[in-house]
Amino acid sequence: MGFVETEARGQVFIVRINRPERLNALGYQIRTELAKAWDTLQESKELEVGIFTGSGRSFCAGEDMKETLESGVVGGKRPEKDALMDRTLQKPVIAAVNGFAMGGGFMLVEATDLRISVPEAIYEVSEAKRWLLGGYQHGFLANLPHPVATEMAFGFRFKAKRLYELGFINRIVEKDHLIDTAIEMADHLLSLPPASRVNTVQMMREMRPKVPKEIADLGIRLNDHGDKDDLIESRKAFAEKRKPAFNGWVNPEDRYNPPTL
Repeated sequence: MGFVETEARGQVFIVRINRPERLNALGYQIRTELAKAWDTLQESKELEVGIFTGSGRSFCAGEDMKETLESGVVGGKRPEKDALMDRTLQKPVIAAVNGFAMGGGFMLVEATDLRISVPEAIYEVSEAKRWLLGGYQHGFLANLPHPVATEMAFGFRFKAKRLYELGFINRIVEKDHLIDTAIEMADHLLSLPPASRVNTVQMMREMRPKVPKEIADLGIRLNDHGDKDDLIESRKAFAEKRKPAFNGWVNPEDRYNPPTL
């Protein structure tokens, strides 16, 4: 049985994660089915705009912790390519966020071009809770003020209204109007001259902030700075609903010697 549903409405392609009993968490099957859905949108000569949503009370809760613990693959197994996450999808995608967007779910929203949210949706960048480095890049990519980007990097939760006020979300609508509003936005895009739509998507994506290479390289080194057993411990504690028992560092002296530029 599949966990990703797709529907074509004229030139609009609706992609919906449908595993509400697991809060649409990103297991390998869902990741693979999403990648196939984006390939369908990319390769179609009829479909021009994507709408991305979820079922139930969650858009996507991020990494499937249960699957991670079963497989032992931290972060979860992934398909070789995913046009949305690889930033190779050449057609605009509108996020219609129906609930929780946590961790990898937040990153799915982040990869879209336009965003609509229900007011009760909760957003969280979860890297600080699951890895050895918080999600330093997300607030930067969203052009958020540095204190807000820092709050985001440390895994604090954000309500939809606040992210709307900060400019991360385009619209807030009640759940009954979520898909209709996304369709209206898609129809506006489709009313434009085709070259204008295609060229503007390309230009706006090129204008997104990019993390400088030296900072990204430092991020790689910082994400190795600590006891990696804590990666599994964080996930075990989450699954077992208990407080984690972290080690911190294999060598306690590493606490005072972090990598720097």
